[in-house]
This record gives sequence, structure tokens and C-alpha cells, in this order.
Amino acid sequence: MVRSPLTRPRSTGALVLAAALALGSGSGALAQSQAEAVEPTSLTVGLGYIPSVQFAQFYLAEQAGYYRDAGLDVTFQNKVDPELITLLARGAVDIGMADGTSVIPAVSQGIPVVYGATIYGRDPNVVFALDEAGIERAADLAGRSIGIPGRYGSSWVALQALLGSAELTLDDVEIVTYPDFGQGVAVGSGQVDAATGFATNEPVQLTLQGLGVDVLRVADVAPLPGPGLVTGRDTLAQKGDALRSFTSATIRAMEDISADPQLGLEATFARVPELSSDPETQLAILEATIESWTSDFARENGFGSVDPASWTSGLEIMRSLPGSVVSDSLSVEDLVTDALQPPR
Repeated sequence: MVRSPLTRPRSTGALVLAAALALGSGSGALAQSQAEAVEPTSLTVGLGYIPSVQFAQFYLAEQAGYYRDAGLDVTFQNKVDPELITLLARGAVDIGMADGTSVIPAVSQGIPVVYGATIYGRDPNVVFALDEAGIERAADLAGRSIGIPGRYGSSWVALQALLGSAELTLDDVEIVTYPDFGQGVAVGSGQVDAATGFATNEPVQLTLQGLGVDVLRVADVAPLPGPGLVTGRDTLAQKGDALRSFTSATIRAMEDISADPQLGLEATFARVPELSSDPETQLAILEATIESWTSDFARENGFGSVDPASWTSGLEIMRSLPGSVVSDSLSVEDLVTDALQPPR
């Protein structure tokens, strides 16, 4: 058999040498290319005041590898909302959970932040009281004492909006401040008649103690935009793709937990082991949280979608509050971006 010159075998030594030369000339560039391809984008994420089962979706997305698979290296920080808004504007925190009612006055005053995805489809702010107090509607708050954590944040705005719906003002009630967020305990022990809080927190815990609780949900009479993902304008310009990937991964975890709350519970206990000592309470809080994620708009458009009607209402309500700093020229378009929304 005569071999064609094109198919003539090369010696083993020649093959090894050729491979070595090829490896030597290209391995450095290949290694560099691979390193660049897998280098994750670092994101600092601001959550609420303390670690909580109410952040289960973030914990699950991290532990299930959703953030990692999206090319992200995520670090969580816990911050109170007013502090978080400042950090987001400066780029010290890349993205975080903040109240829509904090974004509105911030942007009106020139602070460069923007709201990109809804977490709570129904604003969770409530005023609650023991049922023996007889507070069943906003008008029943007249002449009553109301516990609050402070004269700031979404609960303060929501309280004024709720009072306004019954043509009451702060002059018609007695405000008692609990800077340590102990207003729920104060209601349970009879120190105050009512208090502000979240539907996902204080009323749940009082109910588990066997107490009857009446809850006035502010969103039912004064719709406000619920807490969601907020970022700084400069950060959005610099890390837009990473922020969008983060949002998609978080929404995926929300969908998982909505289908199986136990996933969120286990992720929370892995992240915050001390909470596992009372699984009944934590599950009740998580179930109330899932309920607050869901609104008619979210059911139709998906988790994360931004309801323009709640922002329009929120703007009108906040402009009407005493001492409002919200500009008449401010529009929903100034406050909200669709740049973080995943493809649907």
C-alpha cells in the first residue's frame, strides 16, 4: 500500500514537540481568557435592619447558586432604610431593598437613586391594635395613642396617609416613639392603643401569642409603592447587566419559595441559625411575607414588575403630607426604571 504524502504519519517525538510549542505559545492567552470569563462581578447588597426570614429569597438565591451561576459575587449588609438610600446614591452599596416612599423624597431632593423591581407587590405597612381596643377603621384612631419606631420611613408616611383617609391629622392622636422597634410589644402589653408595623411581622407574632389583633392595611385606603430593589444612577450605568442578573436570580428564588415555603425557611436557618429555635413563628412570618409579595398586578405581570398606578398614587399622597418636600414636577418616570426587569 502506498501512502499519500498528505497522510504520512509523523514521529511521536515530532507530535509531542508540536503540541508543546502550541501549548507554549497559546496557553498564556487561553488562561487569561478563561480567567476573565469566570471572574464574577462583586455586588454589595443592602437588606433591612436585621437579618430576617423576610429576606429568604436573597438567602436562597445565594445558597442555591443562582447568583454564582449569574456571574455574581454577592455580599449582604443590613442597613436601616434612610442610611441605605444615602449609601446607594454614593455607590457604597450597589443595590438594596428600600421603600418606595423613601425613593420619592430622595429623588425630589436630587439624590440619584432609582427603583427597579418590586419585591412587595402589596405595601406591607399596617396599623394594628388588640381587638379589645375597638380600632376597626382609620376613624377609630382619633384620640388614641400610637406607637412608632420614629418619625421617618415608610411607616411614618403610611400612618399619615391612613389618618388622612379618615380626615384626621397627627394632632388628633398621641404619638409614642419606640426607637428600639418595640412598638409591637407595647401594643401587646397595653402601653399604647395601636402601633405601626408590617403585616409580615408584629401582627403575626401577637396572633401566635394567642391575642386577637385588628389590622388596618394602609394599602387598602392609601396605595403606596411597596419596598423593592433600588440602586444608584451611576451604579446602574456601570453595572447594569450585573444588576439585571441579580434581579432575575432573586425573582427566581421568590418563585421557588412561593411554590414551596420550606425552601425559604431552610435557607434562612442556614444563614441565620438562631432563628431556627422558633420555626413556627418564622414560617408564619414567611407565609405572610409571600402573601405581601403578591398583588393582582404581580399575578398578571410576574414578581418584580412595577405597578405605575401605585407610584402615581404614592406621589399624590406624599405631596399632600404636611411639610412635604416632593416637587410638583416630579414624575413616575423620574423614580422608576425598567432597566432591571428580566425578559418576560
